Amino acid sequence: MISLDFHPAGRHFLQIPGPSPVPDRILRAISYPTIDHRGPEFGALGRKVLADIRKIFKTEHPVIIYPASGTGAWEAALSNTTSPGDTVLMYETGHFATLWKSMAESLGLQPEFLGLPGIEGWRRGVQPDMIEARLREDSGHRIRAVCVVHNETSTGVTSDIAAVRRAIDAAGHPALLMVDTISGLASADYRHDEWGVDVTVSGSQKGLMLPPGISFNALSPKAIAASKAARMPRSFWRWDEIIEANKNGYWPYTPNTNLLYGLSEALDMILEEGLDNVFARHQRLGEATRRAVRAWGLEIQCADPAVYSPVLTGVMMPEGVDADAVRKRIYERFNMSLGQALGKMRGKMFRIGHLGDCNDLTLMATLSGCEMGLKLSGVPLQGSGVAAAMEYLTSHADTPALKAAA
Repeated sequence: MISLDFHPAGRHFLQIPGPSPVPDRILRAISYPTIDHRGPEFGALGRKVLADIRKIFKTEHPVIIYPASGTGAWEAALSNTTSPGDTVLMYETGHFATLWKSMAESLGLQPEFLGLPGIEGWRRGVQPDMIEARLREDSGHRIRAVCVVHNETSTGVTSDIAAVRRAIDAAGHPALLMVDTISGLASADYRHDEWGVDVTVSGSQKGLMLPPGISFNALSPKAIAASKAARMPRSFWRWDEIIEANKNGYWPYTPNTNLLYGLSEALDMILEEGLDNVFARHQRLGEATRRAVRAWGLEIQCADPAVYSPVLTGVMMPEGVDADAVRKRIYERFNMSLGQALGKMRGKMFRIGHLGDCNDLTLMATLSGCEMGLKLSGVPLQGSGVAAAMEYLTSHADTPALKAAA
C-alpha cells in the first residue's frame, strides 16, 4: 500500500515533462485570499492576464482561458470550429496526437490520420509534404482542419509549425490550422500570428509553471469566423460568450480565481526573464541533457536532431531493459520522478523533463540521479553523462542572464 505521507529528507525531484515544479513565488500568489469574481479587483486581474498571455502566444488576437485541463482545450478547439461528420486531417507524432484523434472520433468527426509507419512515426516530427500532398487531393475541400502537435510530450520531438502552414498554403486549401503546444508554450519558440495558426491549444502545467487546471485557445479571425457557422453542440466551451465577457476582464461563469493569481505571477516571471532568454535557457539545458545521453552510450528517442525538443529528452533503453523498472529504482532510491513511456514506446524508454523552473544545478542533480539509477539497474554505460553535461554547461554559459552574472 502506498503511503500518503511519503516525505523523505530533501526535496522531491519532479523531472517529468509536466506537471512541472511550481516555484514558491507562484505558490504564494495562489495562496492569496479568494476575491469576488464579479468585483472590481477581479476585473483588473482578468484584464492583466488576458493582455499578458497574448505576449506568450505572440498574438494580437483573443486568447480564451478555461478552468480546465489541456484536454478540455482540445475539445473547445474542435467543438467551436467544426460540425458533426466533418473531416479533419490529423498527424501522428506520438501518444498525444493519438489521443486528440480519439477525441475527434468521439465527437462525431471523421479524422484522417497521417504519419510515418510504426515506431518511426514516433521518432520524427510532422512531415509537411505529406500534409500538402493530401490536401492537394482534396479538391472538394472536405477537410475542415489540419491538427498537429507542436511539442510531442510523449517523444521529445518539436515539429516545424511554420512549415505546416506553408504546406497548407502551397496546396491552396482553406483548412484551419490547429496546433497543440501544451508542453511547448513558454518553453519552445512559438508564434501564433506569424506562423498563421488558427487555433492554438495549451495548458498551465508545463512551461507556465502552474498546477494543472488552466487551459487556453488562442484564436485567429478566421477561426472566430468559422465558429459562427460551426454546428457542433457546445455551451461551456463557447468562444463568443467568453470573448464578450473578457472585454471587461470577466468570465460568463465562475473562473478559477486563485489559479489566475498564479498565472499572473507566472507571466510576470517569464516576461521579466524575457521570452527569448527563456527559450535560450531551455535550448541550453536540452543540449546538456542530450550530451549526457550520448556519453552514456544510449539512444535519444527523437531520431532527427533538427527537431530535438528543448522541453524533454526521451532516453531509449537497450534491448531487454525495462525502462519502467529503471524509473522505479530511481524513484525509490533517489526520490526523483521521471516520465514513463506512453503508447507504442511503453517500457522502451523514459523521459527527462528539463522545462519551466529549471536551472543548471537542477539539471545536474537530475542527471546524477539518472546515472546512478542506470548503474544500479545494471544498464551498461560507455561513460559519464554527468561529466559530459557539466563540461557543456560550464563552457556554454551563453544565456543573457548567465552572461550578466559572470
